[in-house]
Amino acid sequence: MPGRILERHVGGNTTYARNIAAGLVERGHTVDTIPYGMNPLITAAHETCAAIREGSSDQLIHYVADTGPLVATRGPSVVTIHGVASRWASGIRNSRQEWVWRKRVERAARSTDLVITVSKSSANDIASVFEIDPHRIRTIPHGIDFEKFSAAISLSAEVQARVPERFILYVGNIEPRKNVSELVRAMSEKTVKALGIPLVIAGKPAWNYAESMQLIEQADNVIYLGFVSDQDRTALMQSASLFVFPSRYEGFGFPVLEALATGTRVLTSTRGALAEVAGPSTILESLTPESIAAGIVRVLTGGGQTPAEIQIRKDWARSFDWSTSVEAHIEAYREVLAQ
Repeated sequence: MPGRILERHVGGNTTYARNIAAGLVERGHTVDTIPYGMNPLITAAHETCAAIREGSSDQLIHYVADTGPLVATRGPSVVTIHGVASRWASGIRNSRQEWVWRKRVERAARSTDLVITVSKSSANDIASVFEIDPHRIRTIPHGIDFEKFSAAISLSAEVQARVPERFILYVGNIEPRKNVSELVRAMSEKTVKALGIPLVIAGKPAWNYAESMQLIEQADNVIYLGFVSDQDRTALMQSASLFVFPSRYEGFGFPVLEALATGTRVLTSTRGALAEVAGPSTILESLTPESIAAGIVRVLTGGGQTPAEIQIRKDWARSFDWSTSVEAHIEAYREVLAQ
C-alpha cells in the first residue's frame, strides 16, 4: 500500500487504509508500504516502479487513494477510487488540477486488475465518468470503529474551556466541497441566532478555504477550534446538541456515521454516498443558508432525544463494521490473484 496514505493523515483515505491494513495484519497477512517523497513526482515514480517490479505469486499491490501507477502493472493490483466529487460539485479543484486528477485516476483504473469503491453512488460515477466496465468495479462499504464512538469519553481541558454546554458541531476539513461557508452563513439567520446555541467547527483549512475562514472569523456565534485530537473529536460528537454536515458531495461520509454512533442527532445532505449512510439522520432539503438554518431550527426545537431514538441511530451506525469490509477486500484480492 502507498506510504503517502498510511504514514500521513490525509482524512478519510487514511482512516480507510489503516483499518484495512490492520485487519489484514490481524488475519496473518503482511502489509508493506510503497515509499513516498515530498514531491508528488517522486511519489508517482515510486508507485510506478512498484507496479513494474516482478513480485511473488501471492503478492498484490493495493493503491488505496484514487491514483496509482502511470503504466500497467506487471503483477496483480487493485485501486480504490473513492468518488468523483467534481461530477456533482464545482470548485473542488482548478481546471488544471482537475485535468491531472482525472487523467491519473483513469490511468490507475485501466492499469490495475480491479477497481474497488465505497458506495453504489461512487460506483455509478466511476463507470460513467471513466467509461469503466461496471463488472470491473467492486463496491465495498467502509466500516467505523463503533466502540470508539459509543464509549463515553471526556473532552480535554483545553477544548472543554472553549465550548459551552450546548453547541452545534461540524467536524471536517475547510474546503469548498464541505460547504462550510453556507453553514456559517446559516448561523447568521435570525431564527438560528434566537436559539442562542453556537456552532463549533473542528477541522483544518485544506484548500480554497479563504472565504470560509473569513466568514468564520467574522461570525459572532461560531467557535473555531482548528484540528483536534481523535479523543476530542469523539468527545465533541458525544457532547454536541446537533452534528451538521451539509456537504456538497461525499464518496462515503465517515463523519455522519461516527456522529450517529455516538447517538447524537445529525443534519446532513444526501449528496453522493450520504444518501446511503445517512439512515436516521434529518435530511436537508437544499444546501442554501436558509435551508440549513431551517434544518437546524427544526431539529433543535423538535424531539429525537428519547432512548429509543438514540438507540436507532447507534444501531444504524453499528451495521457498518470494518471486519465485514476487510473480509470483502480479502475476497477481492483472492479473485485477482487467481486470475
